[in-house]
Amino acid sequence: MRATATVLAAWSVLAGGAVAAGPPATATAHTTATATGKAPALGRAAPLAPGVEYRDVRVPVSRGVARAHLLTVDLAEPGVSADLLYPGAVGARAPVSRLADGRGAVGAVNGDFFNITEVQHPGVEATGAPVGPAIASGRTLKAAVPDGQRFGPALPPTTTTEDVLGVGYDRRARLDRLSLRGTARTPDGTLPLRGLNQYALPVNGIGAYTPLWGPTSRVRATCGTDTDRAAPCSQETYEVTVRRGKVVGVARVPGRGGVAKGTVVLVGREEGARQLRKLSPGDPVGVGYRLVSRRAVPLRFAVGGFPIVRNQEPLAGLDTVTAAVRTSAGIGEGGHVLYLLALDGAAGNAGMTVRELAELMDRLGAEDALNLDGGGSSTLVTREPGSPGSTVRNHPSDGAERPVPNAVGIFSRR
Repeated sequence: MRATATVLAAWSVLAGGAVAAGPPATATAHTTATATGKAPALGRAAPLAPGVEYRDVRVPVSRGVARAHLLTVDLAEPGVSADLLYPGAVGARAPVSRLADGRGAVGAVNGDFFNITEVQHPGVEATGAPVGPAIASGRTLKAAVPDGQRFGPALPPTTTTEDVLGVGYDRRARLDRLSLRGTARTPDGTLPLRGLNQYALPVNGIGAYTPLWGPTSRVRATCGTDTDRAAPCSQETYEVTVRRGKVVGVARVPGRGGVAKGTVVLVGREEGARQLRKLSPGDPVGVGYRLVSRRAVPLRFAVGGFPIVRNQEPLAGLDTVTAAVRTSAGIGEGGHVLYLLALDGAAGNAGMTVRELAELMDRLGAEDALNLDGGGSSTLVTREPGSPGSTVRNHPSDGAERPVPNAVGIFSRR
C-alpha cells in the first residue's frame, strides 16, 4: 500500500495493535481525537489483492467499544478500480454479497440511503430506489430526490441530496455534487426535466423514467412534497409514454411495469401534469438529460450520501446524540486512496454518532468522507484470494444481510 498504510500502522502500534510494517511514511496522521480522546486500535492488515487491504478496528466511545471493519484501497495501484454495484434496475434491491459476487468484486460496502418504506402512504409501493445521484461504469442511472424527500438522518448544514462520492476517469476519488440538466422538447415548447428515475419528484415537476428504472410502480414519484416526505400524494398527475421520439400512450395516473428499450416515460405532477396533458399520441417529443458535476470532472462512478468530513475537518452541525451502526466512505492522499468502513452490529458492540464517525474517518486519514446508509443496511464483504464467493465481515444488525439498492465495489485485475 501507499504511505497511508504506514500511517494506519503507526496508529495501530500506538494503540497496541499488530500490523505488518509498511514503506517509509510520507504523510502525517490527522490529529483529531475520537470522542474519548483515545486512538482507534487497528488489527493486522489482510491483503485481498495488490493495493487492497482489510482489517478490523476497535474504537473506544463513551458507551463502550465500537467495532468496525475497514477496506483500504490504493486507486493508484495498477488494476485496482471502484464502481457502483446495483441489481440491474434502480428500483430493485439485493444483498451486498450477491452484488459483489455478481461482478467479481474483491470487497464492497453498502451504498446510499433508499426508499425503504411507505407507511405514510397506505397502498403506495416502496420503490427501493436510492436517494441520491448514481453513476455506474460511466452510465447515468438516476438523479437526486428533493432534500425533504430523503430517508435517513437529518442532513447537516451545507449538504444536499445531490452530494456524492465519485471516482473520475482520472482514477481519483472526490466528493462532488451532481445536478440534473434535462429537457423534453414538445410541439408547444421545451419543458424542463426535474427528475430522472427518482422515487420522488419536485412539486410541479416532470420526471423521466427509462428502462433502467425497472418494473417498479411510478406512483410514489408523485407523493409528498419538497419539504415533507409524508405529505399526501398529488391528486393532479399525468403520464406520457414516448417511444423513438413519438408519443405512443398517455395515462391519468403513473403506472408500473418495465420501460421498453427505446422508450421514455414522462411523469408529471401539478403544473408538470398540466403541461403533459397538452400532448397526444403521435406528437413528436425529444428527451435529453445529463448529470452536471459541480467540479466539472466527468465521473465514471458515483454514489449518494452526505459529507461528514471536508478538508480534514469534521463538518459543523453533525449529530452528537444518536448512536447507531453506520457505514462511511473516505478519501485520502489527494483522491488516490479510498477508505470503506462499516460498523459491526453484533450485540455488545457500541454504535457511533455521526460526529464520532466523522472523527474516526478523519483519524484514519480521510481528507473527505461521506456517510452512507447505516443500521440494518451496514454491510462490508470481502473475497479472499482463491475464494469463489464473498464473506460478510461484519454482523448486520438485522441478523442477516438487508437487500440494498447499491453498493461500492472494489475490483482488482491482478
